[in-house]
Amino acid sequence: MATTRTDAPGGAGSARRGEDFYQGLLDQETRDVAVSLRAVSPAFLGTGGIAPSRYFSADFHRLEVEHVWKRVWQVACREEQIAEAGDTYVYDVADTSLVIVRTEDGMIKAFHNSCLHRGTQLRVSGGPVEELRCPYHGFTWSLGGELSEVPSEWDFPGLDRATMCLPEAAVGTWGGFVFVNPDPAAPPLADYLENLPEHFATWPLADRYLKAHIVRTVPCNWKISLEAFIESYHVMAVHPQLLKTAAESLTEYDIYGAHVSRMVTGVGISSEHLADAPAPADIVTAMLGAKADLSGLDRGATAREVVAEGVRASLQRRTGRDFSGVSDAEIIDGIEYFLFPNFMPWGGLLTSFAYTFRPAGNDPESCIIEIMVLEPVPEGAARPAAARTRVLEANESWIDVDELGVFGRVFNQDGGTFARVQRGLRASVRNETVLSSYQESRIRHLHATIDTYIDNKGSQG
Repeated sequence: MATTRTDAPGGAGSARRGEDFYQGLLDQETRDVAVSLRAVSPAFLGTGGIAPSRYFSADFHRLEVEHVWKRVWQVACREEQIAEAGDTYVYDVADTSLVIVRTEDGMIKAFHNSCLHRGTQLRVSGGPVEELRCPYHGFTWSLGGELSEVPSEWDFPGLDRATMCLPEAAVGTWGGFVFVNPDPAAPPLADYLENLPEHFATWPLADRYLKAHIVRTVPCNWKISLEAFIESYHVMAVHPQLLKTAAESLTEYDIYGAHVSRMVTGVGISSEHLADAPAPADIVTAMLGAKADLSGLDRGATAREVVAEGVRASLQRRTGRDFSGVSDAEIIDGIEYFLFPNFMPWGGLLTSFAYTFRPAGNDPESCIIEIMVLEPVPEGAARPAAARTRVLEANESWIDVDELGVFGRVFNQDGGTFARVQRGLRASVRNETVLSSYQESRIRHLHATIDTYIDNKGSQG
């Protein structure tokens, strides 16, 4: 999929009204706004669509595996999921399986999860261990990856322990997350992250703890599930309950370097898609509940300002922190970033989520979604232990996860589209889909980045 970054094409200037609208909201703030929210960077990446076969072709899947998933930095877990020496976490994507280990000296390592004897997986799930022992014949490695035991070692006369350390993948950390890269020639993680650390300096993810971790396998290509979360264009049809409180069609879309993009949606404002705009009191109660304090409206405050004040007070009660100087935008707006290929952290303070996406094994029509709920550590409190991973089965609902709150319904609605999109793409007789110029620009960017890695044969230079 060839794309070229340009300014807004002739006659399409109105496509940037989302940017104009959101920056106008920031102009109305009475508090200082995070500098990152002023980092406007629209991109118009051509007018073509996406070939349907990219979502189900086994051949294209192999290209992605070899040149993307085996070559790029990707989020595997949170640091607190391997908090103590001997803690392990297994990260699988397509052919790659890594066992991530906290060593005795506190380092984090990621070993290729394959016994050097006859290839058996050393671990199939995480948990604390004292060593890495193959369950088949007992070959054993230390937490640092050195070979420590070979049963009947007399029968391996050519074995050189010095050459039998477990092969490692590259490991890096940022924001409390553990990143891995199977490529031994991987560039530094700091370079790959581009402007993400700078933007999140205001909302440090390392200061949060893992309140919930939900994993689910869904029946669609990994890009289908991911794409549902990088545009707001679908909200009108899929999430009509959100139209009262979010200006979804006026979302700002920003594309930065090769790996980072963002969308920002103003909240506390109703959608232009509603025939009749709701009263300010209805907007406030829709977000804060029937017992919300509406007195601010009587004093001339907007619904957005009243909602922000209510959320600000709730955050302060929950965390013991002072948010009086934080802008309304950072308190209530939907600020969602994407780091190619699998990491989607939310900025601001309202939505403490991070998502990851990846293929489920080598099935191009199945993928794994992980949702992490990240709660600020209360002021002066010790960091709570990481929540246990919960795997949702096919017969379970996102609504069953209490920690997701009202967002459980949102995830259910999104999930209800996945299989239909997958089936519809297989049924398509067209050569490509149709994409909007601005609202789906992040989808174009995703596919353009995939093509760049495939065309450059995985090079990140």
